[in-house]
Amino acid sequence: MINKRFFKTKDEVEVTFELDATNVESAVLVAEFHDWQPMPMKKVAKTKSFKYKTRLPKNAEFQFRYLVNDNDWVNDADADNYVPNGFGADNCIVKTEPLCEA
Repeated sequence: MINKRFFKTKDEVEVTFELDATNVESAVLVAEFHDWQPMPMKKVAKTKSFKYKTRLPKNAEFQFRYLVNDNDWVNDADADNYVPNGFGADNCIVKTEPLCEA
């Protein structure tokens, strides 16, 4: 799941990436906005999920994937789009464009 929070006075978007923790011992977010370096996700017992929150520039798009249990690549079903990654799979896309400007 991806949640986006837009700010009226800032050119950035707060994006929260959330992954179901069922059968997951560890999860990292691997994303182009971190130069493809794994970023550990925090396990949240209350929601039984892993989360990672960051701020990204507005009106952009970025590729990402989740790596779970140090072995399995997982895509986000709520991604804005998908693109082939050159390794026989797809990367997720997150877009930081507001749906409509107020």
